[in-house]
Amino acid sequence: MSLDVFEQLESVVRGYVRNFPAVFDRAQGAWLHDVDGKAYLDFFSGASVLNYGHNPPELKKALIDYISRDGITHSLDMASKAKADFMQTFHDRILKPRGLNHKIQFPGPTGTNSVEAALKLVRKVTGREKVISFTNAFHGMTLGALSVTGNAFKRAGAGLPLTHSDTMPFYGYFGDEVDTIEYIDKMLQDQGSGVDLPAAVIVETVQAEGGVNVADLKWLKDLEALCRRYEMLFIVDDIQMGCGRTGKFFSFEDAGLDPDIICLSKSISGYGLPLALTLIKPEYDIWEPGEHNGTFRGHNLAFITAAESLNRFWSDDSLSRETERKGELMRQGLLQIAAKHPDAKGTVRGRGMMQAIHFENIDMAGTVSKHAFQRGLIIETSGPDGEVLKLMPPLVTDDADIQKGLEIIDAALAEAVRLEGRDSQPVRVIRD
Repeated sequence: MSLDVFEQLESVVRGYVRNFPAVFDRAQGAWLHDVDGKAYLDFFSGASVLNYGHNPPELKKALIDYISRDGITHSLDMASKAKADFMQTFHDRILKPRGLNHKIQFPGPTGTNSVEAALKLVRKVTGREKVISFTNAFHGMTLGALSVTGNAFKRAGAGLPLTHSDTMPFYGYFGDEVDTIEYIDKMLQDQGSGVDLPAAVIVETVQAEGGVNVADLKWLKDLEALCRRYEMLFIVDDIQMGCGRTGKFFSFEDAGLDPDIICLSKSISGYGLPLALTLIKPEYDIWEPGEHNGTFRGHNLAFITAAESLNRFWSDDSLSRETERKGELMRQGLLQIAAKHPDAKGTVRGRGMMQAIHFENIDMAGTVSKHAFQRGLIIETSGPDGEVLKLMPPLVTDDADIQKGLEIIDAALAEAVRLEGRDSQPVRVIRD
């Protein structure tokens, strides 16, 4: 099957199909297969939607059983058994063991819906308009989420001014010698800074789309303390880094944070079905009934697989420990690859099973991604110029497949280095 129908009928806004030009037909675990039967190792995981792999058998069975008995599919925010079971499971498996008492809001099916709800709510709670976000942040593609996103290309697509936010430097933005928390503190306390007291701060513990920029745990703790000092609400966007990507279920657990609001989506359904949550401390849950709603808040199929994924993968800490171990395996492999190809000038960064190589040559990551795909590996890039090669395989990927992916990256990087300097067009990559 050719890609002609996509060229002829789909909008030019399509992105990933340009980077991975194949027509995929089926998938299992860490592998995708196209219509011609070619297998591809997946180091992309649907932008971290598929933390538990493609078609996890236990989740698939629960979903099929639910559909077979005519379980309700859509219910707006009316009560359903599937929703009740999910909420109770989420409370018992995730919130209660971590000492969290957050209320669960279903804002709509995607991550940007979760962020929009959070931004509206903090303004309602505080009566203030501004929200502090960070350089290289990415929080979604709707207008509110774009206003706290750093990427110039994404922001320009809004077509109008993006206001009511102040961008501050993320950890390490000015180098190791500058404490950006002190910088933000100075801007907030100085009556001449031009920075109004914000309603909230929104942060990612690891800026995945921004280039896999990893915040120091102390920096995160200091940021939370800054929020408490100035009575700003503290929002953690854990959409891409949550659900175990860094090891713990929430990426902020290692820093000991207690966010006022937590944004979740991506892998929360466990199966690739759309689902998003906005978790809110009870004292800030001041919505009027129906004040923030959406047609697909009641996606019961996602509730079924989400509850099953929590019971299957989060009944103990085995997945967390394995993710941390595999993350170190990936990191060590990348360090060896970077050392083997010094001319590529690559620097390894990441946390858990979100690992990456940052290249000085902004075209290198895209070229490696292209050659890796030709060798049967799906891997994307990130960063403002696509200069970072980003590895995020399913958390259930076995050691042998991780090693296979690293070997393909090694070969693709060798080819990219060989071609560097030749008269070739740089590879432009499209990211979500």
